[in-house]
Amino acid sequence: MAPPIQPPTRPHSANPSAFSLFPRSRSLRSQPRGTTTGEDWEDAWDSSSDKEDDRRAARPHLMQSKTYSEGLPPPPPGTLLYNNGLSSTMSESLAVHARLPPGGAWELVEPEEVEEQGLKPTRKAGEEAIRKDVENILRDPLELLQSLALASPTSAVSSNPPSSLSFPFFNQPSGSSTSEIFASSSCSAANQQTTGVSRQRSVRTERRRENFAKVLQREDGIDLGELRRLAWSGVPHEVRPIVWQLLLNYLPLPVQPRLITLNRKRKEYLALVDQYFGKGLSSLNQQIWHQIEIDVPRTRPGVLLWSCPETQRSLERILYVWAIRHPASGYVQGINDLVTPFFEVFLSAYIDTDPEIFDLSYLPSQILNAIEADSFWCLSKLLDGIQDHYISQQPGIQRLVKRMSDLVKRIDAPLAAHFEQQGVEFMQFAFRWMNCLLMREISVKCTIRMWDTYLTEGTDAFSQFHLYVCSALLVKWSERLREMDFQEMIIFLQCLPTQQWTDYDIELLLSEAYVLKTVWQGAENHFKDLPVGTAGGFGMLGR
Repeated sequence: MAPPIQPPTRPHSANPSAFSLFPRSRSLRSQPRGTTTGEDWEDAWDSSSDKEDDRRAARPHLMQSKTYSEGLPPPPPGTLLYNNGLSSTMSESLAVHARLPPGGAWELVEPEEVEEQGLKPTRKAGEEAIRKDVENILRDPLELLQSLALASPTSAVSSNPPSSLSFPFFNQPSGSSTSEIFASSSCSAANQQTTGVSRQRSVRTERRRENFAKVLQREDGIDLGELRRLAWSGVPHEVRPIVWQLLLNYLPLPVQPRLITLNRKRKEYLALVDQYFGKGLSSLNQQIWHQIEIDVPRTRPGVLLWSCPETQRSLERILYVWAIRHPASGYVQGINDLVTPFFEVFLSAYIDTDPEIFDLSYLPSQILNAIEADSFWCLSKLLDGIQDHYISQQPGIQRLVKRMSDLVKRIDAPLAAHFEQQGVEFMQFAFRWMNCLLMREISVKCTIRMWDTYLTEGTDAFSQFHLYVCSALLVKWSERLREMDFQEMIIFLQCLPTQQWTDYDIELLLSEAYVLKTVWQGAENHFKDLPVGTAGGFGMLGR
């Protein structure tokens, strides 16, 4: 048996000599198919942002993905598409083996709701963006419920019906021609672009918000099971900070212990910062600090929030304190990316604008300290479940990449055979998918929506469920990949055309992953010795 493929040497506390930066190339050199250079490995695990400026330039000229965001009608309810095919075999299998995800995750999302999810908050970047009730929210995050203002039943109904052109399964309003509907829809879209948030919420959105409010306001305590069920399909942004903290078990459910714990954990983090940074930077572990200093400025370059010195200092402290408290792994490149969703979500509790355009220098220091502390503890909770991803040689990620390779052989044998023919190793692209939890492949906003679901799936979601998400993502591009050679495949897989994805695309991907998990999790003994090619017609994933 051939020895397992090893990932590249990484800047790692257990590997103190590996601080040199690999030279980067903006194009792949000609090389024999199947060979792997040092630069390939660097690109496979590199989570930094030094290539962000040329991602689009490096992308091959290929046909765009057929997603909802490109104007195609969505599938009927319950349909999960790979290559626009649905197998009757899979339908029968699902009837026996599968159950719907919590919250009915593959209900069709109304077009108004998709637009609503994509609406940008008011663009206020300074002091005027800070909420008036920040002191109350600082004391008790449940005060965020005050901002979960619910519309009246009459105003919750959308004023304009959806276009029958985009959604042919909706009934066309009587007395309206197709051209009139199209013109009305175009005018409505134009008005949204110029006037911002002017449309009333849909009935379904209001219903979901009411359900979250009821769960969080229960006098007999928060029902965590019900909260998980609701959050699977996404969390309203107004209450996402407190919901995430509850789902991560950072905060207890009862009111009084919650307030006491929140105050104690924030003070504990500030004490750790003072302990490690109180004697100056010269007293720090220079091996760890050196790599953090390199990576922090490369986190989300060009984004105002992450260009602020205050944000960068907070990120440095979070990463350093975590690394010192976890000597088995220390700081590993990629952890810096995992902080950003927490920081942006918790910052959003105190401002009423897009966190990414907010200048953090306007934020009071006690608010910044609270955001930093909450981000640190929630990051710690997340990494506790995947710590073997970041210890020496990163065995957790290697296991997941191997399992992903085995799974793809079963659900899409033609694609797996093409990978083998072209000499493409899963480690060359999937290592980064596992290491950075797909944050280099999708936007932060889509990452936040994805984490809504991950946090409801339990402590192992960021490893086990993420495996099925990555597999579903890969198989989505199967037909296109099977027309490429080695170099085209590597370029494509490292620059997926997913940066413009919306919440709808993420929800469809999560539903596809849930099907894979339901059918295949725990079935390793059933198919571990199955020859490649015998399962090529697996349900909706078959060709």
